[in-house]
Amino acid sequence: MIYDVRQTTVHTYASKVGFARDVLRLTPIDRHHQRVHATDLDIVPKPAAWREGQDFFGNRTTWIVLEEPHDRLVINAVARVVVDAVGEPTPGETPNWEAVRDEVLATRDLGPTSPIHFVFPSRQVSLVAEIRNYAAECFPPDCPVLAGAIRLMRRIKADFTYQIGATTVSTTPERSFVLRRGVCQDFAHVMIAGMRGLGLPAAYVSGYLRTIERSATARLAGVDAMHAWVQVWCGSKAGWYGLDPTNAMLAGEDHVVLALGRDYADVAPIDGVVFAAGAQRLAVTVSVTPLG
Repeated sequence: MIYDVRQTTVHTYASKVGFARDVLRLTPIDRHHQRVHATDLDIVPKPAAWREGQDFFGNRTTWIVLEEPHDRLVINAVARVVVDAVGEPTPGETPNWEAVRDEVLATRDLGPTSPIHFVFPSRQVSLVAEIRNYAAECFPPDCPVLAGAIRLMRRIKADFTYQIGATTVSTTPERSFVLRRGVCQDFAHVMIAGMRGLGLPAAYVSGYLRTIERSATARLAGVDAMHAWVQVWCGSKAGWYGLDPTNAMLAGEDHVVLALGRDYADVAPIDGVVFAAGAQRLAVTVSVTPLG
């Protein structure tokens, strides 16, 4: 499937910003089952300095410096991306979760794709006993790891309510778990905390869902905005699988990957330092249009 992805981000400030240094993660790159044909970033006001590169996990990163006084920052990001259809996995053929847990702890690979980076606590995902116990009910002894992960994904979908405004980007998994409500970021963090609590690698993925739903299917939660889901490592032979706890579905042709990390802090679309006083407002619009 070919998609045209468009995201407009508008920061409005209560007073003039005299200086800003920002890190942007708004440009997708080629990944497994995904190819990027074209990308473009347009920023107003024009940055005084602009540098592009990749972070440790291979996410495309843009560093900008703004020196022109402004009370409004507009970032338009566009991309044309091809996402391949992913075959339906056979969860029962993946190793049992105990074997995966033992395998990751024995790895000596410290490269960016190594599962070892995604099994320990991170900045926004701590290991909480209550969430670990909640996840453990989905992983009985000798349970195939992907079958258990799918069971946990579906349980989160059934037990949690999707409610915009119930949480913020800084809400912890513990708080989301108590509230039993939130948005895709919260559901992904809860699932990651549960998996890691059992010693199973789980990564945080940011990206997009197709805007126009397929015929005869319900509208997905999280469209028209940035979305988040989870990648679960199922052993060295099976590799990684994407699971979307917000919609209780495997991540596939409807999902466009933007960035991957240990949690939201690794993939925040805009981060940095702004020299200004007063409040600010953020507005984001997203469209993911299939071309065929």
